[in-house]
Amino acid sequence: MSQTTSKVHNKLISTLLLSILAGICIGIGGCFFLAIDNKIIGALFFTLGLFTICTRGFYLFTGKVGYALEQPVSYVFDLFIIWLGNLFGTNIVSLLISMTRSAEAFSEKALGMCNTKLSDNLLSIFVLSVFCNILMYIAVDGFKKNPHEAGKYVGLFLCVAGFILAGFEHCIANMFYFGMAGVWSVHTLIWLIVMTAGNVVGGLLIPIFEKLSK
Repeated sequence: MSQTTSKVHNKLISTLLLSILAGICIGIGGCFFLAIDNKIIGALFFTLGLFTICTRGFYLFTGKVGYALEQPVSYVFDLFIIWLGNLFGTNIVSLLISMTRSAEAFSEKALGMCNTKLSDNLLSIFVLSVFCNILMYIAVDGFKKNPHEAGKYVGLFLCVAGFILAGFEHCIANMFYFGMAGVWSVHTLIWLIVMTAGNVVGGLLIPIFEKLSK
């Protein structure tokens, strides 16, 4: 194996592992949300997943997609690997939780959420996904660039809790809920792809407008 091939291989493995870890964090955040009856408190605790991802440098698709304009075309492949890693990580959590005493309660609550999402029309799903990742970009970019230490964390928690309370659609969180509810199907995959497309548009919206304004 050449040195170049070795570097590419190592980068691929690193990207995949950090993406799986991010998916696991989101899955655990989803567990918090399902376990807590108070929706506001549950939304705030869900944010601990993104807090861990940002502080540990894990790879979350909805966070990374907002920086696609700054990257070479090959970054699209990286985003695909990140998406797959997030899918694997979230469903590791849902699979393991399904083996525990929490399975019945979590699955029941997740099923109610998923039925609402999957019975919605695709335009609604797309729009809700766009708004979700506008907030995700604000949260992640604010965490990276906000000079005020407290401000970066406040922004992170308020943006994520806000999109949850507003009912916006986050494709990676939904990967966990779909797994927990046991509703994977062709229909589910199509809805997930539309959510992903909406998250891509939402994540790129602010960077595109900022670039046009200069």
